[in-house]
Amino acid sequence: MHRMVEPSRPALLAQLRRGTLEYCVLALLHDGERYGLDLVRQLGQVDGMLTSEGTVYPLLGRLRRDGLVATTWRESPSGPPRRYYHLTPTGQQALDTFATEWARFRDAVDHFLAFPDADVGRTPP
Repeated sequence: MHRMVEPSRPALLAQLRRGTLEYCVLALLHDGERYGLDLVRQLGQVDGMLTSEGTVYPLLGRLRRDGLVATTWRESPSGPPRRYYHLTPTGQQALDTFATEWARFRDAVDHFLAFPDADVGRTPP
């Protein structure tokens, strides 16, 4: 018999982020280009999305190699030139597909979490 071990909150959030972080980055680029540190800061402002440059920059490199984002270099008023990232048409298509599938997946998970007569989301005492 297997017993499920309850993961810690940080471990659970890390596991959830693992499959969605790249799409959150693509979503941040939907409205226009951004440089890497700006993306790190934007992600860090949302509870549960805490991440670091050591995670985001390798991800951006992979997204660029996969053709989902493209880059341009620009001079910065406060230091060395910055690499700005923007969505490619392939990246926009990937984001659109993810948004559709995410809604379907979220609804399926919500279906199983909708326990009758339970206070779902309540913090235990």
